[in-house]
Amino acid sequence: MNKINNTKNNSEEPISPVFAIEESSRCLLCHDAPCSQACPVGTDPAKFIRSLRFRNLKGAVETIRENNILGGICARVCPTKKYCEGACSRSGIDKPIEIGKLQRYLTDYENVLGLKILKPIELKKEKVAIIGSGPSGLAAATKLVQLGYKVTVFEKREKLGGWLTYGIPDQRLPQYVVDNEIAYIENLGVEFKTNVNVGKDVTIDSLSKEGYNAFLIACGMQKSKDVNINGKQLEGVIGGVDFLSEVKSKGNYKLGDKVIVIGGGDVAIDCAITAKTLGASDVKIVYRRTIDKMPAERKSIQEIIDLNIPIFTGIKPEEIIGKDNKVFRFKGSGMFDDSTLDMSVENVIFAIGQEQDDVASISNIEFNNNGIILTEDYKTNIESVFACGDIVEGDKTVVYALKLGKEAAEKIDEYLNWKEGAR
Repeated sequence: MNKINNTKNNSEEPISPVFAIEESSRCLLCHDAPCSQACPVGTDPAKFIRSLRFRNLKGAVETIRENNILGGICARVCPTKKYCEGACSRSGIDKPIEIGKLQRYLTDYENVLGLKILKPIELKKEKVAIIGSGPSGLAAATKLVQLGYKVTVFEKREKLGGWLTYGIPDQRLPQYVVDNEIAYIENLGVEFKTNVNVGKDVTIDSLSKEGYNAFLIACGMQKSKDVNINGKQLEGVIGGVDFLSEVKSKGNYKLGDKVIVIGGGDVAIDCAITAKTLGASDVKIVYRRTIDKMPAERKSIQEIIDLNIPIFTGIKPEEIIGKDNKVFRFKGSGMFDDSTLDMSVENVIFAIGQEQDDVASISNIEFNNNGIILTEDYKTNIESVFACGDIVEGDKTVVYALKLGKEAAEKIDEYLNWKEGAR
């Protein structure tokens, strides 16, 4: 049984105050602040960097927390090169400001000192139920409770956090960071109920009778996409989401020494690194397109290279061969030529995407052919039921999910105000 070490700081090097001050001093203090314009959730890095530069650390923390309730999480997992750092004007001179590291420094500072920027307010407004405790649901819950609504988040699993808890490896996102930020949200007045499957344990109709006036479906896409390939039923074949969830929640997984990961996104990268961390000495990635087409972050791909994990590109899975009902060999064929790949293997991990898991049981919601909930301004086809997050749209990043959650909360507020006015 392979085990992974989930100690508090096993994956993080401390960020020194000297680095933080020096790095913030490189900021050009742009008037138009392209870094802030590029942040989907509006964290406003230009403002918090300016505060940090002039030694106003509390002010810097206030900027982050008031705009992004999961600031500590985003500091670690946001693809900053795609957003704020990619837009940084300093890039034209030497290199962009390391905004992610500065944000992590400030949120760590906040946590060490026990600062509580956001304060609970009296909750006098209607009851709102949020289904799913991932980033989108957490952002919506925070926004609504700050507006005075009585918010309950229903989570069907044992732990809160959704993909943050069950999908992102500890070396990228330590669990204590997730727990701390959820505790912050709970202290603002949000109620959490775990092990409750809305649609089965309770229904929207039953919750309506309990006084809930609006509902937000924010349960994400946390089921591994099914594959159509011979041998997928063999022992040793697993979906990427299921693999990461098993390791994150239990800290172990029965893994062989020879592992192939299929896919080219961040989940595939996380699976390969996790397999290596668990002790598998022979880990390979197989991707159907060229390496420049891989959707994973460039720094993640570089990490794979640094770990000596080879990437076979231009190869699609052809067949998984078993022996005694266990994975024995993997065969692939070329996407662009007649090349073939044939190798012995003990585990095949399919990280080729996610899909919604039993969301249709929640209510009679309309979906498109890709399993995405159809919405207009976050409203579904059912009055009082809204939806946001990966189940709706987006680029499948934590920070974008936060954006959608905040916007959905605003639409729920508009709806409930309209409903109140119509009475």
